Amino acid sequence: MACHTTDDDPSSKISPWARGENLRHVEKEVLIPKIVREKAKAKCDDFVKAFTQCAKGRTVSIAWACRKENQAMKDCMTSYYQDKDFFEQCKKEYLKKREDYQMNYVQSGNTADMKKKESVIA
Repeated sequence: MACHTTDDDPSSKISPWARGENLRHVEKEVLIPKIVREKAKAKCDDFVKAFTQCAKGRTVSIAWACRKENQAMKDCMTSYYQDKDFFEQCKKEYLKKREDYQMNYVQSGNTADMKKKESVIA
């Protein structure tokens, strides 16, 4: 449902669900956690690389041979997953991107700026 007004403000033409801090279920449960995972992986890069190096050339033996590296990687990433401030930071970043996308669409009608497999890591 489009929001039509006579106001000249382009932001007034953005659908109500896409304005402000309103989040749809898919945004809260899928899209923002995806940003959190990608950023956590980037912040824990040393641990991820250590586990990847340990796992190279292994199959079943990963379970016991790389236990220490895997645990260190999981601990690092879990610390970010459970950090409410980090989630809020990612949420604000997502809301800013969504707002920019909506404003671009309202002004130009162009949806080409968003790519399907775009990384969210800045």
